[in-house]
Parts: sequence; C-alpha cells; structure tokens
Amino acid sequence: MTIAPSRPATDTAAETLQPLVDALLPRGLPLAIRCWDGSAIGPESPAATIVVNSPDAIRRLMWAPNELGFGRAYVAGEIDVEGDLFGALAARENLAEDDNGATLGLGAGGWQRAAAAAIRLGVLGPPPPAPAEESRLRGRRHSPQRDRAAISYHYDISNDFYRMLLGPSLTYSCAYFTREDSTLEEAQAAKYDLICRKLGLEPGMRLLDVGCGWGGMVMHAVRHYGVEAVGVTISDRQAELATERVADAELSDRVQIRLRDYREIHDGPYDAISSIGMFEHVGMPRLAEYFERLYSLLRPTGRLLNHAISRPSGRSRFARHSFVERYVFPDGELHEVGSVVSAMQQQRFEVRDVESLREHYAFTLRAWLRNLEADWDTAQRLVGPARARVWRLYIGAAALNFEAGRSSIHQVLGVKPDADGHSGMRRTRAEMLSDRDATVPR
Repeated sequence: MTIAPSRPATDTAAETLQPLVDALLPRGLPLAIRCWDGSAIGPESPAATIVVNSPDAIRRLMWAPNELGFGRAYVAGEIDVEGDLFGALAARENLAEDDNGATLGLGAGGWQRAAAAAIRLGVLGPPPPAPAEESRLRGRRHSPQRDRAAISYHYDISNDFYRMLLGPSLTYSCAYFTREDSTLEEAQAAKYDLICRKLGLEPGMRLLDVGCGWGGMVMHAVRHYGVEAVGVTISDRQAELATERVADAELSDRVQIRLRDYREIHDGPYDAISSIGMFEHVGMPRLAEYFERLYSLLRPTGRLLNHAISRPSGRSRFARHSFVERYVFPDGELHEVGSVVSAMQQQRFEVRDVESLREHYAFTLRAWLRNLEADWDTAQRLVGPARARVWRLYIGAAALNFEAGRSSIHQVLGVKPDADGHSGMRRTRAEMLSDRDATVPR
C-alpha cells in the first residue's frame, strides 16, 4: 500500500527528489531527470535524460538501491532513457557506492534524506512485483538440468531476434576488428580465422566446437580449412537453426550439429576443440570437470582454444543480485584469466598463448546496439517490449564495462602434449598465426 503524498502542492516531484539525487551523485548530476509530473532537474541541454514515468520507480529504488532496482524499473517501463544511452549509463561513474560497487553508499544522512523524500512523494510501501522477465531458476546450480534451463532462458527467445541483433553471421561473441573500417561481418569472419589459425587447422582434421551457437565456427572451419566438424549446444532453437544453416550451405556431409551438453560428448579423439563464448556458463565448481573432459577428447598434440569473458582480479566472479544475473545470464560466472590458465594446467594442458581482445568486444557491442536501435520496433515485436529493453540496457552497459576495463575477454590456447612431451607447436607466434597451413581456397 502506498502512503498518500504529504508534500506541499507547490513542490514538484523533481524538487522533492533533489536532496536524494545530491546524496546519490556526490560528484554532480551529468544528465537531466524528468519526473512524471513534468518537472525536471539537471542541465538545460543534456546529452541524455532519465525519464521517471512513475513514482513506482522511486519505490523500487528504495528497496533495491543499485543496478537491479534501476534495471527492474527500466524493464517495467517506469524509467526511460532519452538521448545518448551511453551518456546516461556513464553517470554510474558519479554514483556513491560501497567497496564492492554494488550498493549505493548513501550513509546515514543520505538514507535520512531518501526516507524524507519518499514520504513527501508518497512512495513508501512494499516494492512493486519484479517484471515477469526476471529469471527464476530452480535446482542445483550448474547441474545439467539447471544449465539447460539457464541456456534456454537466454538463447531460446527468438532466432529472428538474434539474426536482427547479430547480423547475417549470427555470431554471438566478440568480433576481431583488424581494420578501423571493418564491418561487423568482416570482423566476425576475422575472429573465426584467428581461432582456426591458433588451432592449426588443416584439411582432414576433426574439430569439436563446444557451445556452437548457430553454427558459425564449424561452417567457417569446414569451408576455409577443410576439416570435419561437430558442433554441440544445449539450446533447442540454436540446434534447429544451426542444422538448417548447415544444410542450406550444403555442408551436412562434413558438419554435425548435436543437441548435447559438453558432459555428454564421448566420441573422441578430436584434433582440435574450440569453445567460444560458452565458458561463462560452466561455473567454478565445474572447471576441473570441464577441462578434464575436453582434455580427454583430444588426441596427443591436439589443441583447445578457450575464448571467454573474464574479470579483473579482485572483482566477484558473479553477482547474484545484479541486473545481468537476473535478466541476462542467470548462473553466469566470470573468471580471472590467471585462474583459467591455472585450471587448464591442473588438467595437464600446456598453455601456449593468451590474448586479450577487450577493446574488440566494446566495438562489437556498439555494433550490436546500433543494429538493435535501428530496428527497435521489430525487436519489440519479436521478443516483447520488456525483453527488448533488457537487451538495450545490457548491451549499452556491457560496452562501457569493456571500455573502462571492468570486463575483459581472453583467448587461451592450450595443447595436449604427446607421451614424449612434444606439443606439435611452431616455434614462434608469428608462425602459428601464419596463413600457410590454410590450404583450402578462401
């Protein structure tokens, strides 16, 4: 139940909120805020405006004074962003936070001002229900059954939506921009090529792609490097469309798409394994099992390329009360790259190469956001207005996180030495990345 407003009729909602805003943004307000009654505070010509459509947004933030509260309000349509989304999200840098960067550090005085503002606005009371799009997984974390539910939540929403968002390549991972003027399609092909060269693919080899998405990697490797390929995913819709794309490309005799968990693959040996954007779903308790399984599937001198988002040292590997956890990647975990290298080596991999593509992911995310905003009406039709808003907020915030170094992404290349300790690797990195092994016409 909401308490009736007690503020004088001459006070606007914006004026009432001003003390709270001052407490939340001690370094100043870099954008404008416009309230449901039309009143506003902030610069006269801002790059972006936060539009508070309903007092329910304030009530939500009182109960969850962090990114989750803001995210719920945005998904519910109680808050909008007009103008430059990146400019609005950059205001995060001005927020008062605790040491973990999760909860707004208002202090006793700030909370008193917040409570006073809430009373005057009449927004005290229980929090509004969370939007229906919020994930609600059950069961043991990172069990096969719960992992399937988490993957389905994120990937099984609409293949047409992902095609619109990602472009014709349907590649949902960091691209590799070798030129400033590279298109997204060119950069995604360059990423696949980089991985193929690191894996040393040659005609006749057998490749396993773990978490194959819509089949981009396996099709690229077969077309340009002459391998036989198996792609596995636990997303029903990905498996359906990947199988269709492989058939349309007339590659069904050399590519298999399987609806399988990595724990269900037993038909080694493979000459090479790629894992691109799947590792984030494995979970710390499963790292040893994951790398042991992939090691067992490789022949001696076979290689694994693990391409995954990582976190800086000192930051939590997951935030169970974050917007991303609740609305984007439930059960997702990010690992510090040093711990990934150690986990691989503990399972007898010899790690031979580590490369960061952090800036490339920021470019990729900005390209996806341009695609989303250019076809916003279609996005809302395909997945609904609330889920489309989830994606807009997530992609914009993620791009800023990569640009600021709060997130990174690494490719870690490991090899399974033979019984004599030979790796089959070339002596220099330049030789490893040369094109001379790519004998299939491009």
